[in-house]
Amino acid sequence: MQKCSLHITLFVLLSFIYRVSGQSMQNELPSFKTAYALAYEGKTNTAHNMLYNLVNERETKVETAILWASTLSWRGDYDLARSEFNTILSKNKANREAWISAVKNELYAKRFATALGLANKALTFIENDKELLRLQHIATDGVQGITYAQKGWFNVESAINTSFGDGKKTVDIKDANVAGEENKHITPVTEEKLKNTVMVNSAVTFFDKRFDPITTSSISFKRQTPYGAIIPRINNSNRIGKNGIQLDIDLYPKIAKGFYAYLNYGYSESDLYPNHKVGGDVYYNHKSGIEFSAGGRIINFATRDVKSITNSLGYYTGNYYFSLRSYITPESNNLTNVSGNLLVRKYLKDAKNYMGLNVGFGFSPELRQFTSGDQLLAETLLYIESQRLSFEYQFTSKNNLSAYRTNVGVLRQEQSFDPGSYFYSISAGLTYEFNF
Repeated sequence: MQKCSLHITLFVLLSFIYRVSGQSMQNELPSFKTAYALAYEGKTNTAHNMLYNLVNERETKVETAILWASTLSWRGDYDLARSEFNTILSKNKANREAWISAVKNELYAKRFATALGLANKALTFIENDKELLRLQHIATDGVQGITYAQKGWFNVESAINTSFGDGKKTVDIKDANVAGEENKHITPVTEEKLKNTVMVNSAVTFFDKRFDPITTSSISFKRQTPYGAIIPRINNSNRIGKNGIQLDIDLYPKIAKGFYAYLNYGYSESDLYPNHKVGGDVYYNHKSGIEFSAGGRIINFATRDVKSITNSLGYYTGNYYFSLRSYITPESNNLTNVSGNLLVRKYLKDAKNYMGLNVGFGFSPELRQFTSGDQLLAETLLYIESQRLSFEYQFTSKNNLSAYRTNVGVLRQEQSFDPGSYFYSISAGLTYEFNF
């Protein structure tokens, strides 16, 4: 009876969230800053869909129109992009960013003669511009048949993105990397893309009975490379008088247009963590704003291994992001344990500022015996039932170099040594992030 009431409560809560979110989305358009930041991270399809509503407004701002045309170019719709840039430039002949983006569109399409003509025309309105001159040289080489290899470039994209000109706001983001929603480390909007991030996290969990408070902390370093993001991390947990450390690394390699992957490996000699854990997912970001993923997890304990199948469905619409993830763990006795996680996030002034609600439920070996916010602590071989509700809020500093994230959560979880008996906990955590 108690389980039935809990499920009814969760159903009512999720229905309320969906209803409120739907009403809010009908009354507001996506933010240009959010679309720009998501495009900067490489989610050009999502940004494209956000911008569609904005460009159909009666008074479309020129920067919105330029980004819209650029997303067309990045998607390979060069002819449509050319038409949009022509419309923009017919009314804004001195707009440097529009000229640069229009020239790049022709270079991406390998129409070097057209690109050269546009660059020459642009320089009549914006004289001696270093970036336009650089693009002019690339177009000239293309017309003359000089190959990328002869210039030390891998392809036309690497040629275009070799330099950012004179430091003005002309950053091209066609080949920006994306990094999975569970991490979603969206790059702030700055004059140049910041490639390094240091993150420090600390959290504490209090229980209603029997257990002493648990403290956890971690420090990680993110390096953005042309091939994807690399994030090594050190995790620390202190509970029941013990202290444990885990070494962890995440990789987000790019695969192809619209596809990227998530890979993880963790190692620990402490009994507060599994000896080894390996995981991976392949993500596909569709132009409709829907994101799919599929993968698996292998957790190595002292006595056995546990394997899980994972999949997720995400959706960007307006300033909102919805993500539903499931973990399916087959057992030798033909039983299957399932757990799920629902994330609802609303972006505020841009993609680095947001608030979100996270709901978790079910049975899973990845839900460790104790949980602090969205951080999983000591693993257990038992399939423990739990329900979790947490709130997150992230905001940035004025220069976007720093970000602060806080989360508060409530957990109801079955006790491993007393099946059918539950305890409650409250957790709170703070994460500081610095970009450079």
